[in-house]
Amino acid sequence: MPLYQQCQGCWHQTSHPGVSEASMGSWGEGQRPKPDFRLEVREPWKRKWLHVGKWLSPFFVTCAVYFLLWIPEDPPSWLGALVKCLPVLCLALYLRARGSPSLPRAALLCSAVGDACLIWPQAFFYGMAAFASAHLLYLWALGWAPLRPRLLLPVVLVCIPYSVILLLHLPPDLALPFSGYTLVLSLVLWRGLVRGPPASWGALFFTLSDSVLAWHMFVRPLPHGRLVVMTTYYAAQLLLALSAVPRSRHKSP
Repeated sequence: MPLYQQCQGCWHQTSHPGVSEASMGSWGEGQRPKPDFRLEVREPWKRKWLHVGKWLSPFFVTCAVYFLLWIPEDPPSWLGALVKCLPVLCLALYLRARGSPSLPRAALLCSAVGDACLIWPQAFFYGMAAFASAHLLYLWALGWAPLRPRLLLPVVLVCIPYSVILLLHLPPDLALPFSGYTLVLSLVLWRGLVRGPPASWGALFFTLSDSVLAWHMFVRPLPHGRLVVMTTYYAAQLLLALSAVPRSRHKSP
């Protein structure tokens, strides 16, 4: 806002970002405007999220296209696979543009392969292998320091009973791959909780998505099960991607 100061008989126009129009009003000699420091706090955050939203708009648009077309109810096709993979591929491009490390980008690419494989029921094993690779990359990216083993206890208490129930309903040839996948996913959940938001929420949503998918496929179909799976899945990938963006890159220019 313009603020006029008198100096040696001349008026000079300067800028004061902490003074609002309302706080200036009409003030005369001997009166000073009251700075509105709320603007100094609010505006950088607003610019930051507008900047992030601009970069992430392709992700949200492709998610909307997927849910509008609702691919899971269509026969398997390469077009359906492409539509399903596009949101995750957009996140990979977002991380590349934001200068993130290569591990989360590779995890997203493996996830896209898994998404395509799961379109065809006969490729379920390959989809599980692709997602296991993605989780290993996420695990590597999340790191092991600090360790905080106490956060592993709630993960174990939840994952082991659930996995035992699912193993009773799985085909024998999937029991071993499922156990290995569950172990890797549990470790990702543990390290995500240690890392904190948004990685912790991303790991929780990923675990929820896979848990609902497994129950829906092998135990009992759930009402709107596919919708829950895909909503939590895309949310998980978004949150894990945001956790991989370097902090300095969040700042808008």
